[in-house]
Amino acid sequence: MKEVEMLQYVDHTLLKPVAPWEDIKQLCDEALEFQTASVCVPPCYVGRIHKEYGDRLTICTVIGFPLGYSTKETKAFECRQALEDGAAEIDMVINITDVKNGDYKKAEEEIALLKQITGDKILKVIIETCYLTKEEKIAMCHAVTNANADFIKTSTGFGTNGATLEDISLFKEHIGPQVKIKAAGGVRSLEDLKAFIEAGCSRIGTSSAVNLVKGLKAEAY
Repeated sequence: MKEVEMLQYVDHTLLKPVAPWEDIKQLCDEALEFQTASVCVPPCYVGRIHKEYGDRLTICTVIGFPLGYSTKETKAFECRQALEDGAAEIDMVINITDVKNGDYKKAEEEIALLKQITGDKILKVIIETCYLTKEEKIAMCHAVTNANADFIKTSTGFGTNGATLEDISLFKEHIGPQVKIKAAGGVRSLEDLKAFIEAGCSRIGTSSAVNLVKGLKAEAY
């Protein structure tokens, strides 16, 4: 696979809390130029991007980000607002405290609620693997599957670690056939990008891919 072709798997991402509009606009222009799968941006920018770029861009945004411990009602409101503003894809963070308390059913119900809201739009579920045991990761594979979400996603990029090939293999073993995989966090080289795609990821969340193809330095995410 050619380097540029790999960008079709990339959610071109900028989630820094201090990102100004000029940087967001550059991200969007690069996404158009290199035909990335989407741009993944803070919710506050979704409406402005949709107004300026319309349907030329697929806009992805994050819900309950990055800690995940807001209530399901808060996440539901965030999700509805993002969709009204023009988002086509939602990356939600699970309530990790529910998982650590062993309340897997509650986590599943939250995912199902957001999937009900997103409808035919794409819902990706960030389980933040760096904080979970193997048993908890497997439980979340089942929760994501049972809730009919579209993707299971490894990480926010704000945790203690990002995606690993070991976790991708674990996901493939335990998710249902309709669930796809997104790797995020720590994908900072073309070799990483290729490895995760070959491992079975349908999406890669990274701020680095376009820079890498252009021969520039990788970003932090």
